[in-house]
Amino acid sequence: MNFIVFDLEATCWEGSPTTLQQEVIEIGAVRLDEYGDIESVFQSFVRPMINQVLSPFCTQLTGISQIDVNRSGRFPEVVRAFKDWIEVYDEDYLLCSWGNFDKKQLVADCRLHELDDEWLDPHINLKQQYHEFKKLRQPRGLKASIIAEGMEFSGRHHRAIDDAENLAQIFIKYRDLWRY
Repeated sequence: MNFIVFDLEATCWEGSPTTLQQEVIEIGAVRLDEYGDIESVFQSFVRPMINQVLSPFCTQLTGISQIDVNRSGRFPEVVRAFKDWIEVYDEDYLLCSWGNFDKKQLVADCRLHELDDEWLDPHINLKQQYHEFKKLRQPRGLKASIIAEGMEFSGRHHRAIDDAENLAQIFIKYRDLWRY
């Protein structure tokens, strides 16, 4: 079984207006084998279709530039490469993310582009399980959890590849505790 520890970044605006539809702008992932060893890393920017110009808030939060997304493929092309990298047709895999947002956003983008989303079903929410077995009363973000674990957060928070690599540290540390 391969464990796909992944994170996304999506279009965003200050104050999170509900009238604007978010779209994936970066996918970052780490593929771990059954022993928790890192096998491979995936990273790709995605050019949004609906709101093609990133907001200043989004650029500042993520560090993703308009040039980054303009030079990237559209969602169908990038998600096809992601699925090939996961080896969804050849291997058993489990998608693992910090919360449910990432899976929900992938489902939304698959539906927007009229793509199959069944490949997203083998998924676990690491944040929920982490909070349960740590018996935390208050929700804790990924960066705060990394620091609380005595680990060093590397890279830039709110960059999908960096968040995925940091989340992989937590996944590996507790690999025998995850329920799937």
